Amino acid sequence: MDDARTPVLIVGGGLVGLAAAVFLTRHGERPLLVERHRGTCPHPRARGVNVRAMELFRQAGLEERIRGTGSARALAGNSGIVRMESLAGRQAPGFTRDYMQDPQDGTGELSPTGWTLCEQDELEPLLREAAEDAGAELRFGHELRSHTQDADGVTATVRDRDTGEEYAVRARYLVAADGVASPLREALGIPMEGHGTLAHYLNIHFRADLTAPLGDRRFLMAYVRNAEVTAGLLPVNNTDRWLLHVPLAAGEGAADWPPERCRAAVRAAAGLPALEADILGAQPWEAAGRTARQLRSGRVFLVGDAAHAMPPTGAFGSATGIQDAHNLAWRLALVLRGSAAPELLDGYERERLPVVRATVQQAVLRSLDRPGHGQQPLPGAIRPDHTVALGYRYPAGDTAPADVLADGGFTGEPGTRAPHLWLERDGRRISTLDLYDGRGPVLVTGPAADGPQPAAGPLPLTVHRIGHDGLADPSHGWAKAHGVPPHGAVLVRPDGFVGARFDRQPSTAALDGELHRLLGRRPAAVPTTTAPEGSTR
Repeated sequence: MDDARTPVLIVGGGLVGLAAAVFLTRHGERPLLVERHRGTCPHPRARGVNVRAMELFRQAGLEERIRGTGSARALAGNSGIVRMESLAGRQAPGFTRDYMQDPQDGTGELSPTGWTLCEQDELEPLLREAAEDAGAELRFGHELRSHTQDADGVTATVRDRDTGEEYAVRARYLVAADGVASPLREALGIPMEGHGTLAHYLNIHFRADLTAPLGDRRFLMAYVRNAEVTAGLLPVNNTDRWLLHVPLAAGEGAADWPPERCRAAVRAAAGLPALEADILGAQPWEAAGRTARQLRSGRVFLVGDAAHAMPPTGAFGSATGIQDAHNLAWRLALVLRGSAAPELLDGYERERLPVVRATVQQAVLRSLDRPGHGQQPLPGAIRPDHTVALGYRYPAGDTAPADVLADGGFTGEPGTRAPHLWLERDGRRISTLDLYDGRGPVLVTGPAADGPQPAAGPLPLTVHRIGHDGLADPSHGWAKAHGVPPHGAVLVRPDGFVGARFDRQPSTAALDGELHRLLGRRPAAVPTTTAPEGSTR
């Protein structure tokens, strides 16, 4: 195979690597992705796509396609965590906590979308198709062998696993999405830190008709405990496809669980000794809490499981990786096209690492709070699910937030995700979040803003004006939701986070200064009489 050149080489074709490819193609980039496996994941595994991940997929035009998958349709009505002796046996009171947000509760006024349960073996092929259709080149069955960096880029050696042929790939940047074991992270010498291992489990994927013992119950997960098995039972389609998570003893692996032993555990969890069950697969996994000490080494960036490992409680794992990929993609794209300075890439680690650490801690705390872990005091406070998913804060300018998960981060402050509010465009209902297409910065001015729309010189900018050009605010709540007066304005980054707020419509000079700061450029000269032209806060 001939040597290749690409702006961005993505190593790893799981959920996060594929999401990175999707996000980059939306910016007009054509990344090359290599994945050592010959296809996408055949196992259901991760299935919780949380509200923030769904917002990003909505931005990419994939929300309805994800909700239309077989598992998403089958599990659309599932709700709650239950406890039981077995599926056919006695059911104990359910497991609830104040911090838990059930998918059926939605996110109220916080988001235009909500949770979706979509199995990984359906979501990955969907993302693969979307990335390829948009121009990404995906090479499955190709593995990274080595890489070197220089001042201008990365040179990687890749091997075709079918032919054994090796070839070189020259890229400006490399995205490491190569999983929790991450050979790239290991090669870079980046250590993992944190709580460490919580437990080891075997994820048993099986087919058995459990319609009768299930009845009309529709739960997310059941904690099963009886004399024969302690496990977590999860429906894949509420009929004949299921997952069973069983704890592994010290030193045990998949080889210690042949099909007949898996089948016995399934029968015990179902409470049906004669159940016919087909074992479709069994994968060991580790529940752990770890974060990479750094997320960048030169031109290589860690995303997803390569950057962090967390237990599945809260369904933050893959969603956090998808947010990593989104935060990085717009930075890479703007730097590659010359719209932003290379210093913009420094913000990836500065912003994501504190959020990742806090999210990993929250997943660990939730795991320790689950049945079977006793009633020991938790080493930290558990924040509400919606705060972890949507309310995290990035530094505003040079000021880092004291608490990246402070409650109440939904008021339009710089460094927080821009608030959701329902608007109307030409008579059609849209969210404020729909104004941010992810391709560049957006300025939204209030209904009472004066004069002509400000220009931003050579820097990329889209401008929307509430109450003009078919964009209406029926609730008249835009200004209050964003913490500005009706004649104010908000500058929003490509990822939907607030970059700056203005008490009045900014002048070209004031706006240009904020855009230069946001994009890592040297600020343009701003006149000393900036106060009358629109102040930021």
